[in-house]
Amino acid sequence: MNWIYWAKLYDTKFQANCLRVRMEQDWWIRGYESPEEVEVFRVRSGKYGVRFSWDA
Repeated sequence: MNWIYWAKLYDTKFQANCLRVRMEQDWWIRGYESPEEVEVFRVRSGKYGVRFSWDA
C-alpha cells in the first residue's frame, strides 16, 4: 500500500483528526472517489500528520 502524506503537520491530534474527517466527508459529499484509508500518525517531534491511500 502506498501512502500519500498531507504536507502540513499539526500541533494537536484534534487538529489532524479534524482534517481526517473533513477529507472523508468532502469526498463523500462532492461525489469524488473516497480514499481507501485515512489515518492520523505522530512524528518524533510530537506533531501529528494525516496520510491516506487509494486502491491503485
